[in-house]
Amino acid sequence: MKWPVLPTILVSVAVATMIGLGIWQLQRKEQKELLLARYEAAADLDPVTWPAVPDKANLPLFRKSTLMCIKVVRIESVSGSNREGKAGFAHIASCSTGGAEGPGAKVAIGWSERPESPKWAGGLVNGIVAPDNVQLIKLVVTDKVEGLDQLSLPSPQQIPNNHLLYAIQWFIFATAAAVIYVLALRKRMQSA
Repeated sequence: MKWPVLPTILVSVAVATMIGLGIWQLQRKEQKELLLARYEAAADLDPVTWPAVPDKANLPLFRKSTLMCIKVVRIESVSGSNREGKAGFAHIASCSTGGAEGPGAKVAIGWSERPESPKWAGGLVNGIVAPDNVQLIKLVVTDKVEGLDQLSLPSPQQIPNNHLLYAIQWFIFATAAAVIYVLALRKRMQSA
């Protein structure tokens, strides 16, 4: 029987790539743990000035901050939960901040059982900086807003760290590919 050189090379490269991806995920796990530890420590730090333009590489997540909502541009309602964990609607105001605080900010002002947007005129608000999918950050208000319950506070525990599971998956894929290839070779050798 002639040894299948090209298939052996291809399978070896694939297995090596999967092992490399598993090792990379283990490295990402360590990086994520350091980031989450930094976020955990942020609650005890002094408040930060609301950034005019958020630095994507150094977001002040989970830090206390204050901003002035000069004008409420609009309020949207999205799914959210209150401090007791009850599901309902979070009301997010898009605010014009002007001046040194930049062009605008998102402010999560509170929670209600109904999606109807509340009347809120803006003003000075205190809160905790949380991640936002569009503007990178938003301020979750810690002050009570009239007519609304307080939203659940943002927490680093809400950020998943699944890198160990991803690493295990890649190692399983590599093992499966190697075992399948060895079994295929063995079957080929027996039939030859």
